[in-house]
Amino acid sequence: MFEDLSSKFEGLYKKIRGQARLSESNVNEAVREVRRALLDADVNYKVAKKFVDDVQSKALGAEVLKSVNPEQQFIKILYDELVAMMGGPAEDIQFAQELPTILMVCGLQGSGKTTFTAKLANLLKTRNKRAFLIAADIYRPAAIEQLQLLGSQIDVPVFTIPGERNAVKIASEGVREARSKGFDVVIIDTAGRLSIDEVMMKEVSDIKATVKPHEILFVCDAMTGQDAVNTAKTFHDHLKFDGVVLTKLDGDARGGAALSIRSVVEEPIKFISTGEKLDALEAFYPDRMASRILGMGDIVTLVEKAQAQISNEDAQAVEEKLRKNEFTLDDFRDQLKQIKKMGSIKDLIGYIPGINQAALKDANINDKSFDRIEAIITSMTLDERRYPQVLNASRRERIAKGSGTSVVEINRLIKQFTEMQKMMKKLSKGKVSKQMRDMMANIPMPQ
Repeated sequence: MFEDLSSKFEGLYKKIRGQARLSESNVNEAVREVRRALLDADVNYKVAKKFVDDVQSKALGAEVLKSVNPEQQFIKILYDELVAMMGGPAEDIQFAQELPTILMVCGLQGSGKTTFTAKLANLLKTRNKRAFLIAADIYRPAAIEQLQLLGSQIDVPVFTIPGERNAVKIASEGVREARSKGFDVVIIDTAGRLSIDEVMMKEVSDIKATVKPHEILFVCDAMTGQDAVNTAKTFHDHLKFDGVVLTKLDGDARGGAALSIRSVVEEPIKFISTGEKLDALEAFYPDRMASRILGMGDIVTLVEKAQAQISNEDAQAVEEKLRKNEFTLDDFRDQLKQIKKMGSIKDLIGYIPGINQAALKDANINDKSFDRIEAIITSMTLDERRYPQVLNASRRERIAKGSGTSVVEINRLIKQFTEMQKMMKKLSKGKVSKQMRDMMANIPMPQ
């Protein structure tokens, strides 16, 4: 996401770089580029204009003119304004003091409401919240069955009334059921339409009036750009929702909806969906997103993703093996599996500060290539995984046939793994700085 905008900002830095100071001339040139970049990213025109005016005003301030590093000052101004445009401090769900907290999900058909409902329940489970889902979309074929299937995958109950054609009754009965059983959170999946109509608005308004949700979350497809912003405004005028959820953000290289919607509806973006899997949902942090857009990475989110998949006990066990130089191909395969659970490898690399986003955009990183590495390791015997040095030519040919790969791939993996072991051994002796960089460069990667 935001690949196009990030690459344009990268080009902008080069124009500022090398200037002795920020002057009216180079600031005006820079903000023209910023305006063009935002409009190309499908940012709302009024939002883009205000953003550019604010950047220009601050960049021409007396304090900035005294700067010895114009590039860093300009990036700081862009960062601050991006954070402000996307909402400032992050805003989470406001949980009710008296159980259950009732959340209502609304949006157009095809925006990803039903999947988001399950994703949110799954996310709340990681926070030790017991969620209860209500399937109140009585119009879309198989909508109820879809939510029931998703609920079974994450072990979360789904309430509906078979044959009932009154969504308001389903919602109210469901809330009563959840309250009687002591659930922490109720999430109501409401019906959408292919376009906004009065019948749709009346139904969600009636559900709101009956169950009195503590929060209403509007779900919109980020890939629809300005249409998403316009739909959000119409929904908000009718329903006064409390937060926005952007889905399919991983498929939107421009990001105009994410940059515009907060300013237009004046409600916070609370969650972003970044993939199809049920764990591909993140709380939205404007400061972290601004950092990603400007090519500064997002190390906090990367660490959080790692902590969610790797327990302290596992981390300590790996550290002990590294210290004793006992890290084997079995251990490496286990680490690969945990990394894959964190998300797309390309996305994970994008979180690392200092990565050239423009180069990353064109990089050929295929997550499925890691499956070939796993297949190679799995095709080895226990001794071969522990002691790769025993792998002679005939053993490598056998492994290649068993894994459906080639001897060349096996040779590459063993060479890189051996180099990585050497670096780890040096790290265990305290030679950290240069060796850490070398080790990262020698991690076996798919080709």
